[in-house]
Amino acid sequence: MADVAQALPLNSSRPLLRVRDLAKYFDVSPPFITRALNREGRTLLKAVDGVSFEIPKGKTFSLVGESGCGKSTVARLVVQLYHPTKGSVEFDGTDLAALSSRRAMEPVRKRMQMIFQDPYASLNPRWRVADIIAEPIRAHNLIEGERSVLRRVGELLEQVRLSPRDGEKFPHEFSGGQRQRISIARALASNPEFLVCDEPTSALDVSVQAQILNLMKDLQRELGLTYLFISHDLAVVYHISDYVGVMYLGRLVEWSDARSVFHAPRHPYTRMLLDAIPDLEMTGRQRIPVAGEVPSPIHPPSGCHFHPRCPFANERCRAESPVLSHHDDREVACHAVEENRLPQTGAAAPA
Repeated sequence: MADVAQALPLNSSRPLLRVRDLAKYFDVSPPFITRALNREGRTLLKAVDGVSFEIPKGKTFSLVGESGCGKSTVARLVVQLYHPTKGSVEFDGTDLAALSSRRAMEPVRKRMQMIFQDPYASLNPRWRVADIIAEPIRAHNLIEGERSVLRRVGELLEQVRLSPRDGEKFPHEFSGGQRQRISIARALASNPEFLVCDEPTSALDVSVQAQILNLMKDLQRELGLTYLFISHDLAVVYHISDYVGVMYLGRLVEWSDARSVFHAPRHPYTRMLLDAIPDLEMTGRQRIPVAGEVPSPIHPPSGCHFHPRCPFANERCRAESPVLSHHDDREVACHAVEENRLPQTGAAAPA
């Protein structure tokens, strides 16, 4: 694999997050007796299969792709909710796999937090909002004295454009957008540097999505936050991202700075995703329709996983799996790009 660091114009010698050859396999085998009777081996679902990228401090890296491509699994691997089958996650130069105890992991946990997709399920309905936000403060012993803790909770609520008086209420008294603001306030309670955002706006109305995205961008500027942003919505990704990675069946097929990916996509799958965006400006841009559905991740196609749906596939694509390699200003895993078999095309950015 090419050195992925070459793809990004990093402003510092060491990125805040570096992911190397990350993989997560789930055992989905039938019971042992069934396998013994049918003389079958174990069945593995390769949810993430050799993903590599890095995120500079203060920037947003977004992962996009269809449902089931492994985006959320990457997010959970980064925050150590899952342990990787192989590969490594380095946070500010520290290999998280080397932190074997909860005590060793605690300093890192304060510096990275996660915002979940569903604001209705991620907040304890029996707790008042003040207790929900104060939980990280109390868990990490960041502030002494209950009065000081509640004062900090009020500051956090104001930071996410809510009122300190809202701390007395329960989650069911808020709308979806307000609940997500509470989730963001809870994530900020431990003064983190890095936030993993797992589709934080997908359960919200479009107008509310814009409010939450603007809030997140404001907080990033004010606090110097670094984001790993997971989404399937290209319009959302376009407006919040500095860098974009495109995933397909557990693999990263293309990644670069956001402008390059949206205005000059190289991988056929990236082009397919962008072609799905309506051409509201009537530019007359050429579209190459891609038929078919996402194959089963349990029994993926041989060679390039995308070849059954790719109009540019040949025998090499069906037999040989491509690896990420450096092309111009990005990393792409595609034999057709390597052999210059693709027509040149641009893509309109989302409105």
